[in-house]
Amino acid sequence: MAPVDPHSFTDSTHPFATHISLSLYFNFPSSTIHSSALLTLPNPHSGPISLDARSLAISSVLDPQTLTPLPFSLSPNPDPIKGQNLTITLSNQSSFLITFSTSPSSSALQWLSPPQTFNKTLPFVYTQCHSIHARSVFPCQDTPAARICYSARLNLPRQLSAVMSAAHIDRRPPILGEGLSSCDEALWCAEDRVVEEFAMEQPIPPYLFAFAVGEINYREVGPRTRVYAESVPAVLDAAAKEFAGTEEMIRQGERLFGPYEWGRFDLMVLPPSFPYGGMENPRMVFLTPTVIRGDASGAQVVAHELAHSWTGNLITNKTNEDFWLNEGFTTYAERRIVEVVQGEDRAALNIGIGWRGLNEDMERFHDNMEFTKLKTRQEGVDPDDIYSHVPYEKGFQFLWRIERQICRPAFDEFLKKYIATFKFQSIDTEMFLDFLKANVPGIEKEIDLDVWIHGTGIPPDALEPVSTIYTKIVSLATEFKLGRMPREDEVAEWRGQEWELYLENLPKGIESSQVAALDARYRLSECKDWEVKVAFLQLAISSGCREYFVEVEKTLKEVGRRRYLRLLYTALAQATGNDEAKILAKRVFMEARECYHPIAQGVVETILSKHL
Repeated sequence: MAPVDPHSFTDSTHPFATHISLSLYFNFPSSTIHSSALLTLPNPHSGPISLDARSLAISSVLDPQTLTPLPFSLSPNPDPIKGQNLTITLSNQSSFLITFSTSPSSSALQWLSPPQTFNKTLPFVYTQCHSIHARSVFPCQDTPAARICYSARLNLPRQLSAVMSAAHIDRRPPILGEGLSSCDEALWCAEDRVVEEFAMEQPIPPYLFAFAVGEINYREVGPRTRVYAESVPAVLDAAAKEFAGTEEMIRQGERLFGPYEWGRFDLMVLPPSFPYGGMENPRMVFLTPTVIRGDASGAQVVAHELAHSWTGNLITNKTNEDFWLNEGFTTYAERRIVEVVQGEDRAALNIGIGWRGLNEDMERFHDNMEFTKLKTRQEGVDPDDIYSHVPYEKGFQFLWRIERQICRPAFDEFLKKYIATFKFQSIDTEMFLDFLKANVPGIEKEIDLDVWIHGTGIPPDALEPVSTIYTKIVSLATEFKLGRMPREDEVAEWRGQEWELYLENLPKGIESSQVAALDARYRLSECKDWEVKVAFLQLAISSGCREYFVEVEKTLKEVGRRRYLRLLYTALAQATGNDEAKILAKRVFMEARECYHPIAQGVVETILSKHL
């Protein structure tokens, strides 16, 4: 076997599938999907082909032309990271049909019962396939090295609707035979069912496969953009207001990076359990409702996901060991868009918050510095366990360093050429470095590329941001240790990002009385901006402010965004000499666990097992 990816059973000597046609029958009472997948290869193949599978019940593998069974085997002992190896033996076939069902324990899927939704009347289900969870929805070569096109028929209860990371083709009654053995024909064609059809005709890595099914509605916010959410007017209206400037961001992205290749750029605001701030699924970005802040600052998350349309979706890291190619480039691109649309000060604040996060993660990985590198070794490592600011912020700093060396106009031309050269391809760090050295002759003599890519920690030529507002906020945070709280006139113009930067730069170990006094004046524990609220509660926990434990518990039960859970559960679990905090962490997780997405559950379990 010649693996292409430490997180996949995909074999480099086997052909990569080019298209998958899916038929998915959603069974909400059992939290399962009865499915078929028709995989097409570029040429007829004889011999084995390996696919990734996790928590899937495989019923059959057939030759689609003759419907004769094909030999297959599923490795009996699941790998804790990769799942199971589904090996199929072909005899000069260029396609094969797999029938299977998902499990309620699928790591990509979260099934919400009606009481867990906004309207509390109908169920909801959604996917989160990044980084190695598509294999728990359908068998595939689940590596970003293997890009695929796909089509999908989703068979749903009639009162629900669906969105996907693909073009919507039709909503219509089921047709006899189209389920391709995914379930009984009587079930597929029942009167209370409807089929939604989608197609993605551009090759994408499997982790960008996405759908959401529920009581969904939308608002128009631009010529290429709708905002979708559960059918709650208040949520839809707030989202439409927050993201009203999306079209201007798309235009600026095109000016900087070239044509937007994906047609539409729609947004789906998911329930509060969604484990990420955003997910860059092409044509249908998924967002947490915590980015709706009421002041349009949540649009920065949209700017990041939009930037992925060029860096990450058009050009993709070949494996998660090259994750910085996705996230470092996208963080750079996001800040260029923000700089134009919201101003240089806003971009500088963004960089400042990122710089603080990068330094915190250097401390987090102090006992395993491998994961402070840009190019990492991840054999035997779950990518969800090492998710951090490093690929985002160290990657950004590397590109910013190149920009400073060759000047922005030259770097802009380099970026456009890079995107045009590698679009719809998956590349690794070495391919990028070869391209960089070929197009910027002598760059390796000006910048120590090896230190940036393979070195641990923060390189000496990284740059802390410099701006008047950034310097002022950091200075005010330093003065807090001396008992000086910022005056109301000093913070009158502050929005969420300013407070977030201030709180994250406060000295460690401040007195609980100081924390309480700050909250008494500015009511940060009640802030509607979740970034500010979580940063304050993290500070309160570390300072031993037990009076905020009620608010901490409420927050952990309201949202499932992984970043917030990691920060608050870690603060509770690491609270020195505070058994009450540790008991709270265990009890709240036990009570809230089923409301979290499986990915978020795994993160919290790792934290508690490490510290408690």
